[in-house]
Amino acid sequence: MEVLVLPTAEDVAARAADAVAAQVSRRPHTVLGVATGSSPLGTYRELARRRTEEALDLSQLRCFALDEYVGLPGGHPAAYAEVLERELAGPFGLSASRVRVPDGSRPDLAQACQDYEDAIARAGGIDLQLLGIGVNGHIGFNEPASSLASRTRVKALSARTRSDNARFFDDPGDVPTHCLTQGLGTILEAREVLLVAQGRHKAAAVAAAVEGPVSAMCPASVLQLHRKATVVVDEAAAGGLALTDYYRFVAEAGRRLPQGET
Repeated sequence: MEVLVLPTAEDVAARAADAVAAQVSRRPHTVLGVATGSSPLGTYRELARRRTEEALDLSQLRCFALDEYVGLPGGHPAAYAEVLERELAGPFGLSASRVRVPDGSRPDLAQACQDYEDAIARAGGIDLQLLGIGVNGHIGFNEPASSLASRTRVKALSARTRSDNARFFDDPGDVPTHCLTQGLGTILEAREVLLVAQGRHKAAAVAAAVEGPVSAMCPASVLQLHRKATVVVDEAAAGGLALTDYYRFVAEAGRRLPQGET
């Protein structure tokens, strides 16, 4: 795992956008795994700016969302299909067919999950997966105690996650209790993973994910097992890390860790 500590949230967004742009330059038809929530929004907006001002061509991307709520009516503004249309598909110049989201409205949710796994496989797998991290260490909607080998499935949301996400709903009681989410095993199959985090409120989760033991109680810690995972955080989100000086050095020097180092 490579960890980069940068001064500001804007620096985090720019570094993550650099990684996506480099991947797209190598492979225009990149299969990009996309997260929702607040963490990746700066990255999406920086990529959209580069598309407009620097002619970055994102039109051939194929995107797969990490998760979706179960039971929201079609077109609900908090549904992740709608969020990704506003924040990613439109600004990136992508047709709707190029952004796929798990279907939480299907009567047979188990089949919807299997169909999603099959669609990722048919696309050739995820080339680069973007992730945020929840304050309880979740990635996607893999709550604490999730199986480290889990696949796309129905998952009950914790009270903490529902409380954190209530700001996106008119009434906290409207936050769904369940979701469809890619599993930790699914996420680990991406060829490259990039996690971004900003703010003091993420510091404990980042520290547990990066420097704590690999544990189902901090689902993001499973990324320690990934062959090519990068964590990019700002100074505030790095507040709980023990090796911050080293991570700053790695970021400032622009160096990558030697192959095979953990």
